[in-house]
Amino acid sequence: MNAPIISDEKRARIDDLVTKLNEASKAYYDEAAEIMTNYEYDEMYDELLALEDETGYVRDDSPSVNVGYETQTALPKVTHETRMLSLNKTKDREELRAWLGGHEGLLSWKLDGLTVVLTYEGGRLSRAVTRGNGTQGELITANALACRNVPKIIPFKGNAVIRGEAVIKYSDFNRINEAIDDANAKYKNPRNLCSGSIRQLDPAVTASRSVYFYAFTLTSAAPAPGMETSGTDEMLERSLARRMEWMREQGFDVVPYVKVDSGSLISAIDEYEAQIPDFDIPSDGLVLSYEDLIYAGTLGATAKFPRNAIAFKWRDQQADTILREIEWSPSRTGLLNPIAVFDPVELEGTTVSRASVHNVSIMKDLELGIGDTIRVYKANMIIPQIAGNLTRSGNIVIPETCPVCGGPTGIEDDQGTMTLVCTNPDCIAKHVKRFSHFVSRDALNIEGLSEAGLLKLIGIGAVRTFADLFRLQSHEDEIVAMEGFGKKSFDNLTASAEKASHTTPARLLYSLGVPGIGTANSGTIARACRNKWSDIQALTEEDLTAIDGVGSVMAGDYVRFFADAGNREVIADLLSVLELDETYEAAGTALEGKVFVITGSLVNYANRKDLKADIEAEGGKVAGSVSAKTDYLITNDPSSGSSKNRTARELGIAIITEEEIMKMLGK
Repeated sequence: MNAPIISDEKRARIDDLVTKLNEASKAYYDEAAEIMTNYEYDEMYDELLALEDETGYVRDDSPSVNVGYETQTALPKVTHETRMLSLNKTKDREELRAWLGGHEGLLSWKLDGLTVVLTYEGGRLSRAVTRGNGTQGELITANALACRNVPKIIPFKGNAVIRGEAVIKYSDFNRINEAIDDANAKYKNPRNLCSGSIRQLDPAVTASRSVYFYAFTLTSAAPAPGMETSGTDEMLERSLARRMEWMREQGFDVVPYVKVDSGSLISAIDEYEAQIPDFDIPSDGLVLSYEDLIYAGTLGATAKFPRNAIAFKWRDQQADTILREIEWSPSRTGLLNPIAVFDPVELEGTTVSRASVHNVSIMKDLELGIGDTIRVYKANMIIPQIAGNLTRSGNIVIPETCPVCGGPTGIEDDQGTMTLVCTNPDCIAKHVKRFSHFVSRDALNIEGLSEAGLLKLIGIGAVRTFADLFRLQSHEDEIVAMEGFGKKSFDNLTASAEKASHTTPARLLYSLGVPGIGTANSGTIARACRNKWSDIQALTEEDLTAIDGVGSVMAGDYVRFFADAGNREVIADLLSVLELDETYEAAGTALEGKVFVITGSLVNYANRKDLKADIEAEGGKVAGSVSAKTDYLITNDPSSGSSKNRTARELGIAIITEEEIMKMLGK
């Protein structure tokens, strides 16, 4: 039989698709980057399969042949005993039911993490390996032991091989990201964070990331010599459900599953779909497997897919709408990310009007234009994305000036991905750390404002100066419409700003970010000026060096800060929206001139900060470390062998308890 004749056009299209899909896989798996949406990848992959079937032209490096991307790390490589194939997929429920036919099946979540193979010998975990490229993975045994729920020892004393998915839950992912101030350093999604966490060279990092393991396949369970087997164990050869139950008996958390047949399959899918909004584990669909392992074992596999299971991916609900605007969202590095703003549409039960376009390259590939009819969807029923552009006018003009500061912009090529950046080093967005400091707990304490939230406010023009944070009411409509905000969040934010506007001179001084001025010396300076802001702002170098703890370098920086016309303008603007409490109570003298260090837990005080405030109110000072200048070390465990206790004893410094300092304070 003659091979089909392939046109140059189709051959070129296959070459182009293979190149683009492999680049996307490399970025996703090795670099935790996304250069195309999931929808685009699936569309291109399906097109590639159709062209390969039609022409018979299949490249050796085609993603239809290769089952995974070979990652590049320093972890040792291990060859799997049996090749790990990926699953064929469908988005059609009736096609799924036809695949099951008259057989019974198990329907389970398709978790979105990193597949790991665990090997137990004599009941102990002996090896853990990532899926890798399906043939060869990476040895991560120490990291697997650092996962939250991987059993180190199981009751079965033979040799067992368990496959499962390592994941980071949405709740833990959000907690980890909330602790990162730098918006640009936040992790993109739980899957990439999990992949990086499980493949760390330091298991302590894995342990800190709250990685969980959910078993989904018992590959083998061979009894040790002399072990007895029972009739129940024989069911492991015949029943997939029995294998799932067996893994649970061994102490594993297993992927949630239900038994189905052709009559109950559709309703079971509906029940899974209803759980998506509250399901805490990342998932990108379902897996349907034959329950009868004897039958499943007769089916074999294709070059890439096993025939005993199939993946079901959610058919994304799509809607057509009109693109009205491209907003350019800033980051602290100067990167300007395009955000599509379109007429609101209902998707998956919520109203959507915005979607990230990710970068200039994707925007140009979509040929976006104002007024275009675009098709939008929610990836995995959660994240708004653009599926395609029906009219493709391509009339978007890349801004030549930064929408935040008005400075010049430029296009940068990051390994083939085009991005827009602000080139002005003084751009407000690049100095978002100043705003983060201003709203922090020890400064003005505006609760609920992360660095990411500040960048969004800066991006829409709601915040240009510190004082703008107290004028957000005039931008209510724009803020409520922002991703991650809403009416309740807006009300909470403005209420927090109103509360923060009633503050003290010491807090205001610390919040301005004067070089060298921390919480301790801002309080000292405020007290020296009897809480009069006009005096605080007018201090000379001579005045400052006369204050205990202020040196000549700090005094010089301080005076230059307040002499700067721009800073004085910012402060004047702030004073117009703040209410300063300048009342002053002279400090007591009971502890005047004494230096204290506090260590260990407290009983009568909620925290060290409260005890420190009482000591300072009586003229004392609190230092962070023990030195020859220290008069007292306060600890409720005087006999402790801690470094501070040892140093105090070596220097002959008095060690007192919390009760003793309270007596000195007259409490």
